[in-house]
Parts: sequence; C-alpha cells; structure tokens
Amino acid sequence: MLTQTTTRVLEPSDLDAALAVLDREPVANAFVTARVQVAGLDPWRLGGEMWGWYEDGMLASLCYAGANLVPICATPRAIRGFADRARRAGRRCSSIVGPAESTAQLWRLLEPSWGPAREVRAQQPLMVTDRLPDDIVPDPYVRRVRKDEMEKIMPACVAMFTEEVGVSPLAGDGGLLYQARVAELVGSGRSFARLDRDGKVVFKAEIGAATSQACQIQGVWVAPEYRGRGLAAPGMAAVLRYALADIAPVASLYVNDFNTAARAAYRRVGFREVGAFMSVLF
Repeated sequence: MLTQTTTRVLEPSDLDAALAVLDREPVANAFVTARVQVAGLDPWRLGGEMWGWYEDGMLASLCYAGANLVPICATPRAIRGFADRARRAGRRCSSIVGPAESTAQLWRLLEPSWGPAREVRAQQPLMVTDRLPDDIVPDPYVRRVRKDEMEKIMPACVAMFTEEVGVSPLAGDGGLLYQARVAELVGSGRSFARLDRDGKVVFKAEIGAATSQACQIQGVWVAPEYRGRGLAAPGMAAVLRYALADIAPVASLYVNDFNTAARAAYRRVGFREVGAFMSVLF
C-alpha cells in the first residue's frame, strides 16, 4: 500500500478505484468516465495514461493524459503532483481541459515550460438539464444520421471543429482520427442532423460522451446561411429528447462564455449553468 502522497500511472487492476473517483462528479467527468468504462485503464486502449494521486494510501484524484490533459477531482496538492509529472514527460497533448479552477491552477504551473498557449478559454459555462422544455417544440426534421450519410455529415463536422477550435481537424494525419471519431458517433446512433432538400446539413449535434448517469452534447452547429432563423433551440430540443429518452437521465454541455447566442439558445431549451470548464489550446 502507498502510505504517502504520490502520483503513479494507474493499471487495469485500479479500475474500480478510478471509477469511484470519477463517480464523485458524474456530470463534469462524463467524457473521461465514458472512455474508461469502454476501454478500462490500459493506455493503449484508453488512448493515454491515467495518473492517480494518492493520499494516505487512498486514490484521491486523477488526471487523464492523452490527446487532452484532464484533471479530475484534483486537489491543490494533486495538481502540483500532476504538473510535476507533466513537466517531466513533456507536452504531448493538444489541449488542457477540465473544471475551471483546477485547470487554471494546473496551467499556472505548466505555462513556464509548456507555454505559450495558442488560446486560453478561461470560463466555459457547464450547463445541465434533466427535462424537455415546455414551450419549445423539438424540430421534427432533426434525426439520427445514417451510416450511409458520412459524406454528408463530415463537411459540417469539419466546419464546426475549425470554427470552434481555430484549426482544421484534417491537419496532421489528413483527418483519419477525426473521421474515425465521427464514424464512431454515427455508428452508435449519437450523431444528429437536419438536412435540407439538397442533402446539405443545416443543423447538427452529437452526444459525444455517454454514461448511465449523464451524457454530454457537443458539436452543435448551424450552417452559416441558416443562422438567425431560430433553428438552434428546436434542434437542441430534438437532440435533448433523444438524449434523455435513450441515453441518460441528465444531459450536459459546455460553451464558450463569449458565445452569447448559443448560451441564450441553451437557456431557452432549459439548460442551466452549474459550473465552468476551462480550455488551454496549443
């Protein structure tokens, strides 16, 4: 047994202890929890390492270190331990993302060696709801994307990602990983869209993470020429109907604080702010 404060890479045998930590904040941790439930803690399957912080022999905090660096239920002492390990390993991630307070502490410690960042989004409201709105009719044209519609949904996904993150997901490997992720969401029935008569996507969103307790909606996008027509709120209500009926009792999302139109649309559908995330983009 570990009797002092320390960090180490978790192993498959640590799965139950890791899930117990993740279960403390099921909404905020939905993304990582969903990955761990599918892949376990084997780094090859998980797509990264799971670091554990121990206090008095007990697993107290986690940090997912893959394409993203994600502090989980991290105490100030754990954050220092994770920062030390991250500095030694060198930056391999494309972003740091997580609850705003712990992510800000982690970035303060890493910025001298990892900085500068391409962009820091310090306040991204975390919003949740567990019910459908009473006053908004779900868009009847929003439906699950079929597997034979990949060529229709992919350009919209690329446009959304590029607009949101500031770089194209096709850079680097030509988009192979991104295309595989989109295909995974389509194949699992968690990609939704409204198409016009010509088969062009006018609204889309995905349920990017799903556990039995919570799911996370992501990739919400309205085609530029259709913006301002009131499609976002009914579209989100339609996705929310699927999410709450088929996936989990609570739906969440996080949004940039400067995206006032999106925040207003989400509030109209019934989402309320319960916290904040922070993203550091490289």
